[in-house]
Amino acid sequence: MAAAMKVLNLQKNIVCQTGKHTASVIFLHGSGDTGEGVCSWIQDLIGNGLVFPHIRMVFPTAPPRPYTPMMGQMSTVWFDRHRISPDVPDHMESVDIMCEHLNRLIEEEVSSGIPKNRIILGGFSMGGAMAMQVAYRHHLSVAGVAALSAFLNNDSAVYKAVKEANSPLPELFLCQGGKDPLVMPEWVKQTHRMMDGSGVPCQFHFFPKMYHEMCVQELELLRTWILKKLPS
Repeated sequence: MAAAMKVLNLQKNIVCQTGKHTASVIFLHGSGDTGEGVCSWIQDLIGNGLVFPHIRMVFPTAPPRPYTPMMGQMSTVWFDRHRISPDVPDHMESVDIMCEHLNRLIEEEVSSGIPKNRIILGGFSMGGAMAMQVAYRHHLSVAGVAALSAFLNNDSAVYKAVKEANSPLPELFLCQGGKDPLVMPEWVKQTHRMMDGSGVPCQFHFFPKMYHEMCVQELELLRTWILKKLPS
């Protein structure tokens, strides 16, 4: 276990702000992808739409690990799953290890002069689930959390954390596609109901024709939300 908890310097793709750096967004890719991959995907959809005068965009890459839904093959995933379903427990060992790595990444931003309330955590699919784990269990003072096509397991430790929180909770920006064959729409709707019912301020955007992907309209809404949470 001691070796597993050695904190990694995560590889990351950075899109720098065009002016003075006063805020940061850390965005986590989906399973099997990379920081560079999700950054390129976003750029293909909206060009430089997530380039800001004052906000640095950080796209880290998960270290490869055996992934149970792929029969134990190595994949760049933020944590392991017993299976892709909300009806199983969180794989807490792998989730907590990655929380430690991402906590260090957040502290790097803080050390560079960016307060936590000027940081947003977000991600696509598994990356969105990981962002919720990190933010709502460890960093309640961040400016917000964005989870695109992402869900939490029914008994997730995140729900326990937000119910026991004694401080204001960061807003959750949730998006989901109605034709997603991997993350069922009802799983995300249930995550929204649970978080909203636990006192988390939520925005939920549903795209009836979207599959397991990101779309231009979704990213334009995300951009507007980021600027609202992290004004210049």
